Amino acid sequence: MLGKRGAPCPHPWAALHRAGLINRVLAPSNRRLFGDRCPPISLSCFQTPRRIPYSEAIGQEFRPAKVGDSFGPTWETCWFKVELSIPPAWAGREVHFVWESDGEGMVWRDAQPVQGLTKEGEKTSYILTRSMKEPEPHSLTLYVELACNGLFGAGKGSMIAPPDPDRRFTLSKAELVVFNRDVYELLMDLEILLDMAQLLGEENQRSFQALYTANQMVNVCDVMDPSTFPAARDLAAAIFSQRNGESQHTIHAVGHCHIDSAWLWPYEETIRKCARSWVTVVRLMECNPELTFACSQAQQFEWVRSWYPGLYAQVQDFVAKGQFVPVGGTWVEMDGNLPSGESMVRQFLQGQRFFQEQFGRICSEFWLPDTFGYSAQLPQLMRGCGIRRFLTQKLSWNLVNAFPHHTFFWEGIDGSRVLTHFPPGDSYGMHGRVEEMLKTVKNNKDKGRVNHSAFLFGFGDGGGGPTQKMLDRMKRMTDTDGLPRVQISTPDRLFSALEKESSQLCTWVGELFLELHNGTYTTQAQIKKGNRECERILHDVEVLSTLAVARGGAFQYPASQLQRLWRLLLLNQFHDVLPGSCIQLVVEDALQYYAEIRRAGARLQEEAVQSLCRELLQPKAGNTESTLVLNTLPWERTEVISRTGPAGTETLGMSNLGVAHIPEFLTGAETTNKEILCLSLPWGGFTDVRFLLWTLSYFKLSLNCVPGGCCANQFALFDDVPLYWDAWDVMDYHLETRKPVTTLLKPLEITLAGGLRGSASFSLQIGESSTLTQEIILDATCPYLRFLTQVEWKEAHKFLKVEFPVQVRSTNATYEIQFGHLQRPTHWNTSWDWARFEVWAHKWLDLSEHGFGVALLNDCKYGASAHGNILSLSLLRAPKSPDAMADITHHQFTYAVMPHLGSFQDAGVIQCAYNLNFPLHVVPASSARCPPWSAFSVSSPAVVLETVKQASPRGRTVVVRLYEAHGSTLVAWLQTSLPVQEAVLCDLLERPAAQGRLPLEQRGLRLSFTPFRVLSILLVLRQ
Repeated sequence: MLGKRGAPCPHPWAALHRAGLINRVLAPSNRRLFGDRCPPISLSCFQTPRRIPYSEAIGQEFRPAKVGDSFGPTWETCWFKVELSIPPAWAGREVHFVWESDGEGMVWRDAQPVQGLTKEGEKTSYILTRSMKEPEPHSLTLYVELACNGLFGAGKGSMIAPPDPDRRFTLSKAELVVFNRDVYELLMDLEILLDMAQLLGEENQRSFQALYTANQMVNVCDVMDPSTFPAARDLAAAIFSQRNGESQHTIHAVGHCHIDSAWLWPYEETIRKCARSWVTVVRLMECNPELTFACSQAQQFEWVRSWYPGLYAQVQDFVAKGQFVPVGGTWVEMDGNLPSGESMVRQFLQGQRFFQEQFGRICSEFWLPDTFGYSAQLPQLMRGCGIRRFLTQKLSWNLVNAFPHHTFFWEGIDGSRVLTHFPPGDSYGMHGRVEEMLKTVKNNKDKGRVNHSAFLFGFGDGGGGPTQKMLDRMKRMTDTDGLPRVQISTPDRLFSALEKESSQLCTWVGELFLELHNGTYTTQAQIKKGNRECERILHDVEVLSTLAVARGGAFQYPASQLQRLWRLLLLNQFHDVLPGSCIQLVVEDALQYYAEIRRAGARLQEEAVQSLCRELLQPKAGNTESTLVLNTLPWERTEVISRTGPAGTETLGMSNLGVAHIPEFLTGAETTNKEILCLSLPWGGFTDVRFLLWTLSYFKLSLNCVPGGCCANQFALFDDVPLYWDAWDVMDYHLETRKPVTTLLKPLEITLAGGLRGSASFSLQIGESSTLTQEIILDATCPYLRFLTQVEWKEAHKFLKVEFPVQVRSTNATYEIQFGHLQRPTHWNTSWDWARFEVWAHKWLDLSEHGFGVALLNDCKYGASAHGNILSLSLLRAPKSPDAMADITHHQFTYAVMPHLGSFQDAGVIQCAYNLNFPLHVVPASSARCPPWSAFSVSSPAVVLETVKQASPRGRTVVVRLYEAHGSTLVAWLQTSLPVQEAVLCDLLERPAAQGRLPLEQRGLRLSFTPFRVLSILLVLRQ
């Protein structure tokens, strides 16, 4: 090999070092990439603690500012007024406004946002002109809105640490510059060639061809003479134009900008992150008409529509052109484990309707790249919402087992299947580098089955999105021999190609369990409780409002109010909020939203009850003893209910009706029901009393279901120190630190001795500074024992659980999930088994052998486990990042234990768990008599009527949603007392099914179910 003047090179790799040298000289040198510079004529600013609109900001009093000034503290906003004048000598040159700060910025021009500026996202300049022309204005005024937070918030010492409240943010650069485009293009050529030379390897001849070309470019290029650049670039173009063979893998590159709707920053800041990121994408699309950008989360579109209407209009234009591509179909990228089945339906319903209304189309792919696991019921819900494709990559984070596929069919618990793709590069924030392209091909676990894969490029999590540099890298790799074929594509083109190749794909059955972040089932218990309670509140408001409309009168279904409340709840189900992996500011916002749902929900519920039962609620002189009981669940219930009297005393009574009027409450002394329990506990031993209560709760079976020598309701405290992701992770080694909680603060005493209710209470010391008080309650006729628990929690890096060892042997335990249940092993035979040492469930889990079992119910918990014969419910954690005060507060929750004969299905565990979560509504009433009235009933206990709501926007049309809960194939009859004139099957978006009309028969509506099938029906009511 000869050098520039014929001198021999000792080894071809020496050229690589020489080419690297020229790259290192040029890349950081602003003297080369940027030419002449010019400071602003004037720079001034004002600071505010509020996030205010542009129109308000420009009317404020600005004070002088300069480069080098610092601003803050964290979460403040600084507005800068920048007056610029472009020198006449720069005519014909490309001129940029350069702005560098460690805060996030937005450039405003002519009252519109025009460019996001984020140093961490490699966006530090706004292009004023590609070639300065005489008619263009040489003087102009820009405003820069600077948020005092970085791309990833303001963590003190590390990204996920709690925000530093006193952090300052420095303006390090603000100037006009001449941008040397020819230098930039030369650098891009060299970068791709050098990466090919280094990464393709010595065994690949293309690496040598790239190496020799880079060396030749060094030889012909004079850094001081731009006229030599074209010849050097021609050499690179010759390499990039050599094409691949037909069998080469095709990479579908799609612009992407994952924006967490809240995480290390509050919701309000996310609105600005969306604007900063999307306006940057719009600028790129104007210069790169081939660019496509996939964007999920209808909530973020709604934010931009409301706060940035000018930008939103531009987004709409690019959606119409097919460049800005809405994906996902949900309101937010929600958690994939904890929301109820109905909440997941509403995520799709709200999202798909928004996209249909705003853009004339629904999404055809579910997009959830960063969520901490995926429920086995999701495939059915996707298909019911018009979606047959799914994209994520989060299972690449598995700590133990590598997931075996990147492209496969995913089959849910009902048998529904969706085509699923994990980008083989294992990221949703690629930068378009050669290394990433090669990894995408090498890492693909389905080689030979498919020859196409996704490549999502752009800064993400905190926003940012694609850059011009990413696009320019990939333009050089469009079809270059030695590299995979790279094409700017869309999700639809990707999945269409995969569908054509799908005949050999494998199928994964069941949940997609993430072997990491399983502390998120427990962290921020108040958020979990708020979610469960608000799901119940909205369910009950919809049921009662629908019945009030059906009963006639002037009552109007509160559709707009319910939509607002549902959207607040759905927003809080974002995958860093409901899991609890967010900063304290976000927790405060979430709890405020739950409080608003509770307030507004209580008002809407009262209005519905007043309309539904108006003649029964009129007070009658001299009689205040009557009570109205409303049941929002679809089965009869026999329960002890309570009513608070005028003096604050509580009176107990019994109800066994769907919607009932009880003229008189029975007290424990007045009833002779043989199943009523009378507690007499002569000894004060803590453990012994718990054994007694456990046995009493199961007295009908004459069995003791606690193994000898074991304690039921045993609290245990664990050390909980993850490797890094504090709020997210609980590691398997925490199990080695178990310490039973045994310090008694207040011995057990009887609080109610018998009658309709028996109860006893005690208090415990937990750890160094926490306390637990519990009332153990057994009601007449109730098959489960309740544990009403209050905790003053003040721990650090501790994990509190409650354990129930049971006299049951089974290799699998059953856990409730959305619209069904699944089984997980109770053993750790394989790495796949022990990676699930901590799992999630909804309202119940059960361990059964033939003929007998024990279920554990709860009203707001999600973390659980069943190992061997021990059922465990996770109660509280105490992480310190990103919220240093996570869970340090008062907590109240209830769980229950339910021994049963036979299977959990036959014993009614599912119904009991609903009963625990959906208490009867007890309303003071007049003494007027009223027969019991039931709106709906289902002939089979295997079918749960989950939802009753008004269809939107169909007036007097009701949607009812049912699911098969036992895992069986059956025919069930739905009966209703509502004046139904027509019944039609519909999908989850409430679109009538073709040939879905159901005959109205004397027994009701005949419905066919297969295991875990979800059915939705439109009931058109007579006027």
